[in-house]
Amino acid sequence: MKTVIQVIQLFLAIIILVSLIGSCESSPKESKHQNASEDEPNRPKTSLIKEDLVELVRGAINPQFEDWGLFENGTYIVFDNADTIPNIEEMAIELMKEYGPVFPGGPAGDFNVTHLNNVPGWSISSHFYGMYTYVHPDEVNSNNNDLEIGLFGRGKRDLDGKNPVVIHINAKSK
Repeated sequence: MKTVIQVIQLFLAIIILVSLIGSCESSPKESKHQNASEDEPNRPKTSLIKEDLVELVRGAINPQFEDWGLFENGTYIVFDNADTIPNIEEMAIELMKEYGPVFPGGPAGDFNVTHLNNVPGWSISSHFYGMYTYVHPDEVNSNNNDLEIGLFGRGKRDLDGKNPVVIHINAKSK
């Protein structure tokens, strides 16, 4: 019975994802912050410029965590043991390559959606402790539900996992 439920959930997630992709292709969202390349029209990069994204993610993270790395599509990894890590950027890339890509049917497809209080948008958690993806309201339709927002964020994490490009490292002084 549990397997049937999982198959149904996967089927529904695929239907929603296909409908999201279809709606993105038929009516692309314009943004004054667009940084997606003309050569990559189907690559859903974040619609925010780097400086804005860094500040929004900084506002999404609990201030007690001072060590984190941010990737170009909005995925960030928070480190609570950075004193033991010789190079945070190298560690962030290694973790992103291992835990960022999404593989259907496994734990990499899992996510939770958190509505942020200090900045607009959502933080999408992953199956890996400390890995989140920021989704801004301008990146999704205003009538999207948590499942659609989570799937969009998970897609952004998948992009960062397959091509990890660090755009910011925040590290307290050692």
